[in-house]
Amino acid sequence: MKLSTSRETFLARLGIAVRGASTRSAIQALSGVLMRADADGLELQATDMELGIRVRTEASVEREGSVVLPGRLLLDVVRSMPEDQLSLEHRAAEQDVEVVSGPSRFHLRTLPSEDFPRLPEPGDAEPVRMPAGAFVETIGRVARSASRDETRPHLTGVLVSASGSRLRMVATDSYRLSVKETTLAEELSGEVEANVPARTLQELARVAAASAAEQIDIVALANQVVFRLGDVVLSSRLVEGRFPNYEQLLPDSFEHELRLRSNELLEVVRRVSLLAQKNAPLRLRFAEGELEVSAQTPDIGEARESLPVPFQGEEIEIGFNPEFFRDGLESTEGDELILKLISPLRPGLIQSGDDGGFTYLVMPIRLNV
Repeated sequence: MKLSTSRETFLARLGIAVRGASTRSAIQALSGVLMRADADGLELQATDMELGIRVRTEASVEREGSVVLPGRLLLDVVRSMPEDQLSLEHRAAEQDVEVVSGPSRFHLRTLPSEDFPRLPEPGDAEPVRMPAGAFVETIGRVARSASRDETRPHLTGVLVSASGSRLRMVATDSYRLSVKETTLAEELSGEVEANVPARTLQELARVAAASAAEQIDIVALANQVVFRLGDVVLSSRLVEGRFPNYEQLLPDSFEHELRLRSNELLEVVRRVSLLAQKNAPLRLRFAEGELEVSAQTPDIGEARESLPVPFQGEEIEIGFNPEFFRDGLESTEGDELILKLISPLRPGLIQSGDDGGFTYLVMPIRLNV
């Protein structure tokens, strides 16, 4: 393999690919990036066996071939190069790749290419195509609610469902639940339902932010899902286990329903939460026409702030995890939100006030008097 390319272009594409490389596998090749040069240019691949990334980039290929190099080391080397013109040549006899830019010359030892796994291909399966912007915006509303607890793998994913002109994503860690339904401008050509790891969707969102692609193609296989966004392909294992029946978690009715100004409440919660440390709850006390938000951490201090709200009836005080409650507020859309409550020991519900299709259920924390 021998090729030349623009350092700037190669660095941008390598930065995407290397995010799929493993940082803790005992298999050396999984920490590497597979570079495959052919007549059409250069393809970069990386995988940690859960997430796989393939990226194509422009290159002038003098000799075709493939090689695996340590991903993050290669990224650091290319980033340090002094000039934009970059050449890479695989020297089979020395078992290394020579990387040259101007007066700089590096020799990087290769990793065993036979240990690099084959990434899944969609084959002849017809992809479901939808607007990338709507898909990524929906990810941003729900992904934070997915669990990071690997002992409950079925909760580490986001349930993605799409059919007709509707896209829905659901995530829960059993302490909170996010549901976002998005109406698409056009009918989809097919349908898909898959429990996709939250990490995969968050990586996809990062790629989309740096991409000009307007469409995303999705192919759900038996235990894999493949996303194509322009010249970037992400593949991922699907989450094992059945996703919870989230509709059963949503209460049928609520005692109180308040329409509030989103930014006003969010700013108060952000300020007061500074004093909700060491697992201290964020307290919300509702009285006639008023909401008092407070937090207290022993040996650190306390904070409280009031704002007018359209509350009527008997006083109620409820506690929430400050991070979880703030995440729900940040994920709403529009100038107003709807807050629904039952009692201090029942979950609260946050919805977008403009009927944006976002619902966030959050469990309360029992308060000590």
